[in-house]
Amino acid sequence: MSSLLEVRSVTKQFGGVIANKDVSFTVEEGQITGLIGPNGAGKSTMFNMASSIFPPSKGEIEFRGKRIDSLPNYKVAELGISRTFQNLQVFKRMSVIENVMVGLHTKTSSNILSAALKLPHSRKEEARMYDEAMNTLEFVGMDSMCDVIAGSLPLGKLRLLELARALATNPKLLLLDEIAAGLNHGETLEMANLIQKIKGKNVSVFVVEHDMDLVMSICNKIIVLDQGEKIAEGTPKEIQNHEKVIEAYLGTADNEEATI
Repeated sequence: MSSLLEVRSVTKQFGGVIANKDVSFTVEEGQITGLIGPNGAGKSTMFNMASSIFPPSKGEIEFRGKRIDSLPNYKVAELGISRTFQNLQVFKRMSVIENVMVGLHTKTSSNILSAALKLPHSRKEEARMYDEAMNTLEFVGMDSMCDVIAGSLPLGKLRLLELARALATNPKLLLLDEIAAGLNHGETLEMANLIQKIKGKNVSVFVVEHDMDLVMSICNKIIVLDQGEKIAEGTPKEIQNHEKVIEAYLGTADNEEATI
């Protein structure tokens, strides 16, 4: 099994605050990898470095053998990394399909002038984008809502919409940031099934999530951070019974009934 994303001895410091310290791990191709930890563990910081929102202070991050830690995030997207955000990043005044088509801009070659003049190449490209967006919406079960204005959607559908936009770029690695936040039990189960379906399309998934039932049910491997450092890595079963993980979440390693 080959490594898709490699994080090597990464440290991130904001002034006098160390958010991550000497963290190393890999995300394997064709797998679902989870990143968990208590509040303030440094999960979001690590996720933002993995998607090149900002660079590490020290260390290296490679994607498919190429250093990405100093690249702008649009270049990383072009290489095949896409992500969702915990705080939804949708255009609420645009329709569902327009939101997804926005995510396809990295796959277009038309300039502003050709698009404004609706030249043949631009029209052909827009038609292709529309078809790709519709295929993606069908995959997540939202094709019947393609013309609905995004701002009128409930939270569960907005989560699906942002996921669809991320998938439309045809990524090799999909980063999901608290994708189940705010969802009810039924919606969370549907999201878990959809993530497994995404894996079936040969898309590797890296997810940071607070919903432990979701993480344990879908992940092949889980990485645990606490106070900015990696304290454990292993299968869901190994993590559930890991002494340091139980202590980090519950403050004790002596509680025999403690479960993660």
